[in-house]
Amino acid sequence: MTETTQRHPVHPDGLDGPDDSYEPLRPRSPEFRAAAEALRGLREDLFHDAFAYRPLPRKEPAGRLLRRMKGRKREYAAWSRHATVGAAGALAMLIAWIDGQGGGVGLLTGLLALIPVLLTLVRPVGAFWVSLAATTITAVVGTTYSDWPWLPSSFATHLIVLTVVAIRTRPRTAAWMWLLTAAYGFVAETVFSWDHSYTNTAPMLVFSAILLLAVTVWHIRRQAEEEVTAQQTVTAHERSRRTLLEERTTIARELHDVVAHHMSVVAIQAEAAPYRVENPPPELEKAFVTIRENAVAALTELRRVLGVVRAEDYEVPDAPQPTLAELDGLLANVRETGLDVEKTVTGAVRELPQGVELSAYRIVQEALSNTLRHAPGASARVEIGYVLGGLGLRIVNGPPPNPTLIKPSPGAGHGVTGMRERVTMLNGEMTAEPTPAGGYEVTVFLPVPAPSESGA
Repeated sequence: MTETTQRHPVHPDGLDGPDDSYEPLRPRSPEFRAAAEALRGLREDLFHDAFAYRPLPRKEPAGRLLRRMKGRKREYAAWSRHATVGAAGALAMLIAWIDGQGGGVGLLTGLLALIPVLLTLVRPVGAFWVSLAATTITAVVGTTYSDWPWLPSSFATHLIVLTVVAIRTRPRTAAWMWLLTAAYGFVAETVFSWDHSYTNTAPMLVFSAILLLAVTVWHIRRQAEEEVTAQQTVTAHERSRRTLLEERTTIARELHDVVAHHMSVVAIQAEAAPYRVENPPPELEKAFVTIRENAVAALTELRRVLGVVRAEDYEVPDAPQPTLAELDGLLANVRETGLDVEKTVTGAVRELPQGVELSAYRIVQEALSNTLRHAPGASARVEIGYVLGGLGLRIVNGPPPNPTLIKPSPGAGHGVTGMRERVTMLNGEMTAEPTPAGGYEVTVFLPVPAPSESGA
């Protein structure tokens, strides 16, 4: 025996049972969804956690004027926004005191004018509701009956509250506050106007609309500036990263020739070694064949690596990579451009690993190029020191005689990045900083292992 269960659609009125006339609910219209979204925004902005504690933060020393201030002046300036709001509340309280002609009524309406303004510093959304409540109480106990529903003090207080809350929240909240203010004024005029000769809902809406529009424009401009700043930061980071990768690619291309030369020498020596020994053992011949095969395989892999890092317009250089032996030719070419440069060598000159020689040459070349670019007409000095543990370089230039001739360079800083990459690759140390005289100095130390260490 088999049991079957049938499920009937639920009646829209909540009655169980089948209903042939029942049709599925149709999708909501765009207007309905827009209204529901608007009401959801109203609840989120002005009703949900309306009295949440959100103190106004101190002003950060971001402006040029604040950075120049010292001591107590800078401390006081950080509270300038709080002082401005407090001064506005004091002004509204003074208006209430004058309008109430002193006495208990003037004091009460003054406090009703001051409290909502001060509340914007800690509970901004709640201050709006307190302002509406204070407006109602002031209208009942106040002495001025020509203005309705906002007495002079309430008028000033509500404008101040709307402005401060709009600044502290967002444009959508400002729009809702303006609509609720309009609804409050409409109800007060139509239901509770009594015998008042003048209503000021229209001036309130006009003045508040102007203030809230100005605040909204400020919000939009500030947001645009933040987006531009963030985009510039990302662009600068990407540009720096791209420059770093380009410098590393350039170094890899240059070192390819150095490594390929050494591997070629290993392959040639391994091939020629058996012929230098009479009747070499088969094991030795096999070992040299293996060395040569490994060297040739390494050369092949190096060519593949070069193919990966090679740019489309890259051309393999015909001449070998330069070393410090060609430094005099570089200095001669630099002198022809008008740069007065001298070279000083200390220590016992010796042959260094080709990678160190190439990096030292490129560092000197880039430093002198920076001198030509950023200090035209200045003199420079290149110092090379051969020490026991490595090679020391110092390239220093004087201040430019005519700073007006310096043109902005879009690639500023790229040369220093390349030098640092070369030094880091060799586990060296480098400093690049301005000199007290107004020039620039680059100091580099490239460690070179002793012959016994390199052969170990």
